[in-house]
Amino acid sequence: MIAIALLLATAPPLTLQVGSIDWAALPALPYRAQPAVTTSMSQFAAREARARRCPLPIARGPTQRLTVELAVLVTGEGDVRTVIPRAIQCATVEQYAAGLAAGFARNNLLPRSAAADQWYKTSLTFSWRK
Repeated sequence: MIAIALLLATAPPLTLQVGSIDWAALPALPYRAQPAVTTSMSQFAAREARARRCPLPIARGPTQRLTVELAVLVTGEGDVRTVIPRAIQCATVEQYAAGLAAGFARNNLLPRSAAADQWYKTSLTFSWRK
């Protein structure tokens, strides 16, 4: 029992639950250099959106856009521990965006003064011609 109590006491604060995320309250992920979504990344999202019949926002022009918001848990050492995408009813694009966000953050976050794990938010927008 003591060992379990010690493990729980040292576990990171993973209390953020997908249904209870206050997206507006999360601070922005502190990138050193803002990442850019490339054409090939957007093309992947376009193919997946079309193939999976993901609900897309109505586009008023020649360009279609799909934005995925992401909650990112950063450790006290500045490493990404986990990424939770906000549901857009397109699981493949959500998970793709989560993987991209983790990669974009690797060695690209500003130093933080907090030694504890902290949640942040970011978003990725994929765009393509209709």
